[in-house]
Amino acid sequence: MTNEELELSILRSLGRVTTQKTLADELGYSVGKINYVLKALGAKGLLKVENFYNNQNKKQYRYLLTPKGLEEKISLTQKFIKRKKEEYEMLQHELEMMRKII
Repeated sequence: MTNEELELSILRSLGRVTTQKTLADELGYSVGKINYVLKALGAKGLLKVENFYNNQNKKQYRYLLTPKGLEEKISLTQKFIKRKKEEYEMLQHELEMMRKII
């Protein structure tokens, strides 16, 4: 998974109360990697973090997309779809070539 795909996966997972460990488990990365990416996304102004002070579990946060974050999510989604379409077309072409051989 590329960094853009990881960022997109994280951006898609935002908006609910969660922990970095939960995100790491869902996405298959270490907590450190998720923490690093979340901080980078925050530094870019793509998300903001809300801590639930009344919550007994002080490790739970809600990561919210900013308007800039929503724009980035849309842009990354469009790039992802374009890349997957190109991969699909390439595989279709390879399949046609293999069928011609048979």
